[in-house]
Amino acid sequence: MSPQKSDRRGLLIILSSPSGAGKSTLAKRLMQWDETLQFSVSATTRAPREGEVNGKDYFFVSEPEFRKWVAAGDMLEHAHVFGNFYGSPKPAVEAAIESGRDVLFDIDWQGAQQIRNSALGPYTLSIFILPPSIPELHRRLVSRGQDDSETIAKRMQKSWDEISHWDGYDYVLVNDDLDETEQKLKTIIQAERLKFAQQPRLSDHVRSLQSQFEDLS
Repeated sequence: MSPQKSDRRGLLIILSSPSGAGKSTLAKRLMQWDETLQFSVSATTRAPREGEVNGKDYFFVSEPEFRKWVAAGDMLEHAHVFGNFYGSPKPAVEAAIESGRDVLFDIDWQGAQQIRNSALGPYTLSIFILPPSIPELHRRLVSRGQDDSETIAKRMQKSWDEISHWDGYDYVLVNDDLDETEQKLKTIIQAERLKFAQQPRLSDHVRSLQSQFEDLS
């Protein structure tokens, strides 16, 4: 379980990878592991896929509406990918981390960079997921059955651009075994939650210890 909300600040946990490397599956597993995690539901101008629910999988909006959000400063990050806009609404994220809740992002390197460069950058934990090989990446894209061959080809072309930004992240994991990668992610998150910067009440505790020590003198 996560600490009480008064114990620490929330983290913005970013997972990035090329399509097919496993970040969405890992994000779902993390949400099952810790029910206090809040998933950042992205807004997008693309059409819903079969089975996707508005407000749960994405906020499906028109392009004019999306542009209004951006102009109003209500997007923490946004990008144009495969002809559609994607972005993370900011108000819900700010409210969550101020109350001590961690927010999980499934976004690309452009979005990760925007968040790291924002006012919320100090509270960001970024993790990049690499595939074990390019043939395996292609196999996963084909086997999940979500895209036609043309879209898969575009995703493969874009994969190297994604991978080339691997060294801009706090942690990088090779997802050659899903269970092992999941365990490593949990370890990273648990350690980051204990960092001094995430625990503002520690200063009060140390001052209390100092006062107690002086009382003994």
